Amino acid sequence: MTGDPDPRDRQAAIDVAVRYATAIDRRDWTLFRTCFTADCTADYGQVGTWQDLDSFALFMQEIHARCGSSLHRITNHAVETDGYDLRSRCYVDAIVLAPGNATGTRAIGWYDDLLTRTEAGWRIRERRFEMVHLSLDLGANAAAPASG
Repeated sequence: MTGDPDPRDRQAAIDVAVRYATAIDRRDWTLFRTCFTADCTADYGQVGTWQDLDSFALFMQEIHARCGSSLHRITNHAVETDGYDLRSRCYVDAIVLAPGNATGTRAIGWYDDLLTRTEAGWRIRERRFEMVHLSLDLGANAAAPASG
């Protein structure tokens, strides 16, 4: 894939990524399902790999039910097309807090997505998450003064 997509398709890919982040942070699992095809694959490295939307959505719902607030920031969207599908890479900076919101985890990386057009609009058919940084127990780090 090397071509620039139609600007409307590019925006649609960005919208799917933002919808995903919104769904996770709101714990809106109906909205979450609108981001993926039923036969999607998702590879989150050490976190897990899923071969369909049902198992992927169930995992996300169960894991986030044990958490406090979360904040998924999605940026730096690069979208290209082969004339049919879209490939998108976007950066993610996710903070997921423990119950009580006093401590938590921060994961930074990127999503590589293959999106396909469906009757309901663009959906992610394949996702790979590459984590490049993980911070645990943000509460201890948050109290430290900034240096510099």
